[in-house]
Amino acid sequence: MSASQTLGGPSRCGRVLGPSLDKIIKNAAWRKHSGLVSACKSTLDKLESLSDSPNPDPASPLSGLSDADAQSVLQPLILALDSAYVKVVEPALDCAFKLFSFNLVRAEIDRSDPSHADDKSASIVYRMIEAVCKSAGLGDDAIELGVLRALLSAVRSPGVLIRGDCLVHIVRTCYNVYLGGLNGTNQICAKSVLAQMMVIVFSRVEQDSVNLGVHILRVSVADLLEFTDKNLNEGSSIQFCQNFINEVMDASGEADGVAGQNKQLPNNPLSEPNGNAQVQVQASKNGDEKGELGATSKIREDGFLLFKNLCKLSMKFSSQDQSDDQILLRGKVLSLELLNVVMENGGPLWRTNERFLNAIKQYLCLSLLKNSALSAMAIFQLQCSIFMSLLSKFRSGLKAEIGIFFPMLVLRVLENVLQPSFLQKMTVLNLLEEISKDPQIMIDIFVNYDCDVDAPNIFERVVNGLLKTALGPPSGSTTTLSQAQDMTFRHESVKCLVSIIKSMGAWMDQQLRLGDSYLPKSSETDTSENHLTLNGEDGTVSDYELHPEVNSEFSDAANLEQRRAYKIELQKGITLFNRKPSKGIEFLISTKKIAGSPETVASFLKNTSGLNETVIGDYLGEREEFSLKVMHAYVDSFNFKGMHFGEAIRFFLRGFRLPGEAQKIDRIMEKFAERYCKCNPSSFTSADTAYVLAYSVIMLNTDAHNNMVKDKMTKADFIRNNRGIDDGKDLAEEYLGSLYDQIVKNEIKMSDESSAPQSKQATSFNRLLGLDGILNLVTGKQAEEKALGANGLLIRHIQEQFKAKSGKSESVYHAVTDVAILRFMAEVCWGPMLAAFSVTLDQSDDRLATCQCLQGFRHAVHVTAVMGLQTQRDAFVTSMAKFTNLHCASDMKQKNVDAVKAIISIAIEDGNYLQEAWEHILTCLSRIEHLQLLGEGAPPDASYLTASNAETEEKSPKPMGFPNLKRKGTLQNPAVVAVVRGGSYDSTTVGPNTSGLVTPEQINHFISNLNLLDQIGNFELNHVFAHSQRLNSEAIVAFVKALCKVSMSELQSPTDPRVFSLTKLVEIAHYNMNRIRLVWSRIWNVLSDFFVSVGLSENLSVAIFVMDSLRQLAMKFLEREELANYNFQNEFLRPFVIVMQKSGSTEIRELIVRCISQMVLSRVSNVKSGWKSVFMVFTAAAADERKNVVLLAFETMEKIVREYFPYITETETMTFTDCVRCLITFTNSRFNSDVSLNAIAFLRFCAVKLADGGLVCNEKSKVECLPNSVVAEDASDMQTSTDKDDHASFWVPLLTGLSKLTSDPRSAIRKSSLEVLFNILKDHGHLFSLPFWTGVFDSVVFPIFTCASDKGDMQIEDDECSPASRPPHYEGSTWDSETSVVAAQCLVDLFVSFFDIVRSHLPAVVSILTGFIRSPVQGTASTGVASLMRLASDLGSRLSQDEWRDIFLALKEAATSSVPAFMKVLRSMDKIEVPGDAQSYTDLETSSDHILTNDDLEDDNLQTAQYAVSRLRSHIAMQLLVVQVVTDLCKTHLESLSADNIVILREIFSFISSHAHELNSERILQRKLPILCSILELSEPPLVHFENESFQNYLDFLKRLLADNPSVSEEMNIEAELVAICKQILQIYLDCTGSQSAQVNSSGRPMLHCIISLGSAKKEELVARTSLLVSALWGLSGLERDSFRRYVSQFFPLLVDLVQSEHSSGEVQRVLSNMFQSCIGPIIIMQ
Repeated sequence: MSASQTLGGPSRCGRVLGPSLDKIIKNAAWRKHSGLVSACKSTLDKLESLSDSPNPDPASPLSGLSDADAQSVLQPLILALDSAYVKVVEPALDCAFKLFSFNLVRAEIDRSDPSHADDKSASIVYRMIEAVCKSAGLGDDAIELGVLRALLSAVRSPGVLIRGDCLVHIVRTCYNVYLGGLNGTNQICAKSVLAQMMVIVFSRVEQDSVNLGVHILRVSVADLLEFTDKNLNEGSSIQFCQNFINEVMDASGEADGVAGQNKQLPNNPLSEPNGNAQVQVQASKNGDEKGELGATSKIREDGFLLFKNLCKLSMKFSSQDQSDDQILLRGKVLSLELLNVVMENGGPLWRTNERFLNAIKQYLCLSLLKNSALSAMAIFQLQCSIFMSLLSKFRSGLKAEIGIFFPMLVLRVLENVLQPSFLQKMTVLNLLEEISKDPQIMIDIFVNYDCDVDAPNIFERVVNGLLKTALGPPSGSTTTLSQAQDMTFRHESVKCLVSIIKSMGAWMDQQLRLGDSYLPKSSETDTSENHLTLNGEDGTVSDYELHPEVNSEFSDAANLEQRRAYKIELQKGITLFNRKPSKGIEFLISTKKIAGSPETVASFLKNTSGLNETVIGDYLGEREEFSLKVMHAYVDSFNFKGMHFGEAIRFFLRGFRLPGEAQKIDRIMEKFAERYCKCNPSSFTSADTAYVLAYSVIMLNTDAHNNMVKDKMTKADFIRNNRGIDDGKDLAEEYLGSLYDQIVKNEIKMSDESSAPQSKQATSFNRLLGLDGILNLVTGKQAEEKALGANGLLIRHIQEQFKAKSGKSESVYHAVTDVAILRFMAEVCWGPMLAAFSVTLDQSDDRLATCQCLQGFRHAVHVTAVMGLQTQRDAFVTSMAKFTNLHCASDMKQKNVDAVKAIISIAIEDGNYLQEAWEHILTCLSRIEHLQLLGEGAPPDASYLTASNAETEEKSPKPMGFPNLKRKGTLQNPAVVAVVRGGSYDSTTVGPNTSGLVTPEQINHFISNLNLLDQIGNFELNHVFAHSQRLNSEAIVAFVKALCKVSMSELQSPTDPRVFSLTKLVEIAHYNMNRIRLVWSRIWNVLSDFFVSVGLSENLSVAIFVMDSLRQLAMKFLEREELANYNFQNEFLRPFVIVMQKSGSTEIRELIVRCISQMVLSRVSNVKSGWKSVFMVFTAAAADERKNVVLLAFETMEKIVREYFPYITETETMTFTDCVRCLITFTNSRFNSDVSLNAIAFLRFCAVKLADGGLVCNEKSKVECLPNSVVAEDASDMQTSTDKDDHASFWVPLLTGLSKLTSDPRSAIRKSSLEVLFNILKDHGHLFSLPFWTGVFDSVVFPIFTCASDKGDMQIEDDECSPASRPPHYEGSTWDSETSVVAAQCLVDLFVSFFDIVRSHLPAVVSILTGFIRSPVQGTASTGVASLMRLASDLGSRLSQDEWRDIFLALKEAATSSVPAFMKVLRSMDKIEVPGDAQSYTDLETSSDHILTNDDLEDDNLQTAQYAVSRLRSHIAMQLLVVQVVTDLCKTHLESLSADNIVILREIFSFISSHAHELNSERILQRKLPILCSILELSEPPLVHFENESFQNYLDFLKRLLADNPSVSEEMNIEAELVAICKQILQIYLDCTGSQSAQVNSSGRPMLHCIISLGSAKKEELVARTSLLVSALWGLSGLERDSFRRYVSQFFPLLVDLVQSEHSSGEVQRVLSNMFQSCIGPIIIMQ
């Protein structure tokens, strides 16, 4: 073992001290340092005998040794340090370093603390440290490094607590090394050591413990040289200093294990983390420093004092004698650097401990405020760095301070566009960039300042300032910037704006994610952790812990919105006031920002920042009533009690500037004088004195301080001017003299006069903030030594502002987690950002700058889109779309291609939020594809639209790239010419001015630009569309809407229609078919409207292409299965229906039919609900005007019904009705009767299927019987009760359709439909219930006959129209007689077949048949007669008396109902003047030479006569048919009829007979009728025949009744009626013969008359009436003898007349002879 290893003995301290003492002995000068040498030797000898004690002395300064031993062994070391000999001091410093590093020294050192005065251990260690510090003055470089090493190890040592003055002494020593050292490396080391000490001390302060463990933050030397001392770097100095620091820290760290052992020693004052080292200090009211500390630990007390001293050092200013003291400046800079280190490493303590936070406010903020007046660049940079730390870590507790410093440090420089300092502005821009990277800072700034009425709009001003910088100096302005500097500023400002919007987006994304997955938002700690993840800094974890009222739960976006809106409106009012004060006050009162009282307005003027003082003065001086009241209230708000007059007037004029008009000044001063005297009653005799004196003071102030005034007012002048103003007395000269001195020495300055000249906007902002004086301090060129002079007052005033604001409610710091706050932020910043990005992108070709702008656009779109700011989002997207320059591709550059890429990125990343903005993006994609096709030489889409597929394949060349573009003569291609010429962004078509050619050079340039688009391949384009599958439900609908719009604009181009977007629509629909049905329905609603709109386009080629695209899409969709009761297939096919119904193009309609046919026949099993649309298409086709369309549709329809009928109702049974309706429409086809007949046959087929149970009907289809409103109206009666009829709703349209078809104008169709209808009813009627049968008759059967007879009824019943307007010939119904026969037969067959079920409809059926009888058409009437007879025949025995009654009543109604109308027509003939009407009837008969023609009557009369004759003939025929029917029924069923029914029959006969006789009794008619018929060349109506037939049948009825039903006859007195009828017949005959009854003269003898022979007409009539007469005579003869005897007296005279009359036949005489012989003769004989 060597000697050096044995030196110092076995103890640990000895092993450290021994070698060092030995080296000291060797290096010492024996003579000069003899005492030192001897002390070292004795100590070495003593160390040999010392060893580490097992029970260490807690009072010992050295570990393992007793206190006495430690004192003695350290003594030589102190002597060596005090020797001032370099060779001796150096090993001593090394020894001290090792003792501290190995943690062998243990002591608590505080020289200023009297409690440690007797502590020898602390004293010896203090002396050693003091000696170390003293040795730093030797001037040796190595010694300086040794001192620094020893001091740093002492501070780092966990066993030594250096406090108070000792700590300050150490720091001062390092300061001196830095400031006084000559070696640059040593200076850097000194700065680094100081910084490391700050880290150690304040880390201990944070943890409140000496022991910090091994891992202590090491300072970065390079970072310390960021702002200053870069010139000290001598090659490897930085690395050397970094190693120096690491070496000391590592050496101390190695000894931490030893310290850990010492911690366990008993009674160690440092063994616990200062748990027993608390210092209790009572707070004092007088502001004593220690009184401010409260209860705190020693470590934190030392940290507080050190921080305070550093702040004071940073505020030291040079004296007037040494104004350029660079050492002092360097010390100031070093202090700021150390404060910067402290703040950068500051932890939660600075936010949670009120004392340390107040230290920042009182000392650090004051330091920043004072140093803001200095122009040194390093100081400004350090201030910005410190401010950044305050902002990022301590903003929650420094709201007011940050509100002052942000405008002072940042906005002042940022808004200086013309004359900025380049370095200062770059520092500010870098600071803003760093701030903007922290999203939470930006949010908090906006929430706490821009949304606070009493705070500046920091965020808004930052954004606007960055915009100004990005735009550069205005054109024409003078600036000190070079072009390179200006461009740097622009790019940096854009970078900051991009960073701001990026941070906003990042914060929004995180909050939205937290909102989805993170529930406990109300926890403040959780909120802070959110900040940590955003900032990446530990210091932000508990930024809001200081203020418990800060809670994101309560600071919601709604409240902030109200505050923001209030602030904006208030500022609007202030701005308006500064322009027009009266308007501004009115606005503020109307918006309820202030009350309407003068006192409130005065308070507003007095206390509101931002108001222009000159405008306030002008307003207060106005003479309007309200302004005067406000001025009085304003002055009365001041309290001048006890104030000197000069102070009072100065205080009064502080808030406004006196107006220039004398009258206004007079009013204000008059009120001021009154108020002053009121507050100080004993000051002057009257207010007039104060008024005059105030005026004098104002004049004196102007005179003394206006440079334009040459001859200044002297004190004597001032006193003389104010003589006698106190009610005739003089004021005291001393008083006036002192007032004069005050004004002359200290000018009365209004607030606005103290501001530096600035722009209007800046001035208003500064006034709003109260920063005029501060900015004056900063921007002014005061000397540094004046910082504590005049500006000291201003600084103290700002400090007072800090204190005042800290107690107000607006000092509360708000935090918010509601992303809605971004809406308000975006509303503030979107405009400036859009302008900055747009201008930069437009003007700059720098790739980096343009990429930054595009990034900004992307983030801006992201934020505005997610937040739902539609206008802002569309503005950004539109701008980006314009910057793609795709509308003017000939000018395209790389930045435009980058813009295209950015737009594609936006589409993919933010597609869910783009909504209407999709249109701009998709337009860009469309234009890209168009340009790419042009570049490839591909033919335009129009060629595909106009040519057939085969032609297209032959004519269109294959793409051959750009050379092909030229070779093919593209110079004449209009599409290329249009693109080369360019157009506006909104232009979608080639303009009319594009017909001219372009030069080859332009084409070449265009082709080179198109090469840029190669960067965007088909993959990128298609990716946007393929990505649509990932869009949410709202976004995909918006996407499809936009794509439809773009496609519409493409297709509507009159010159160059394109199909790119249309094909993409088909792709999109295919991609998204698997979406849920609800979403797909919304998508298809949009697509459906689009396909319909384009399918109805006037451009036939486009419409055809679109419908074919729809077919492709439908074919894909029909591949999918559809469950029952869904409607998607139907909705999908609906566009075909709409276009089919509305299109005017035959080609389109034919194409649709072919498409539907193809789809149905190929996908018949998947049509499902789509059958409804299929049948609607075919229904429209069936009604088409083109034959080929109808036949094509029916061909498919035929195949569907024949082969695929089960599929029709597979999913929804109601489609059966659609099928039926379609077939019915085909039956109406006018092109081909075969189609109609086949359709009718198919209807019968459908009925068979329906009857066989081929449909599966569910309850829902029962309820929803008829979707078609028309059928529903027709079948309303049929749906009343269909519970038992499962298929009732399906029979209805089938039957009603056939029913309507019976009125078809084509006979074959009518006949076929009638037969099919009634066959269906007859074959399947057994399935129907009674209610349904009722509906069938009411809605199906009866309407058939109603429609057939409508026309006839209308003509018959139209009684009001004039006879002249009626046609001369009756046209009859639309049915022919054959149809009527079929219909009547079918009706009777059906009724008879189901009589038991439908017998209740007998009256209606009979009414129909009697309607036939009433028909003017003979065939139809005969049909009615036959049908009625058949009905009675088939049902005779089954009919009840009531039912017979219904039949007879119907016949009676038929006979009687038409008579009134007929008689009215007949009366119309009375007005007709007939030629020769004056002649006698006989004369007309005998006049053979009189020939009548049509010319003898007027046209109107002719028509009337013709109509009347025709009506007369048809009426007689109808009446005779009724008689025939009644007679026939009597012949077969009279015996079974009841008396009531016989009465009705008798009434019928009686009425008709009477009516016939009435007609024949019309003499005028008898006269005119032959003439009119002759003129009209018509045969005469059979009036006589009518009368004969009616009486004959009546007579026969009575005879039969007498013979067959004696009892009824007797009851009804039929004999008497028979006699009366016979008597009437005899009288009619006699009237016809012209004979008169035998007359007796007065003598009782009969008178003789000559008999005149009858004319030919009368003879013919007699012949016609003879048979009736004979029948009547036989009827009388057939009476029983008693009956005959009873009635003979009534008709005997008539018999006598008959004997006398002329007869046309001998039959009359024979009957008369027989009567006289057999009947009258016996009566005479018996008498």
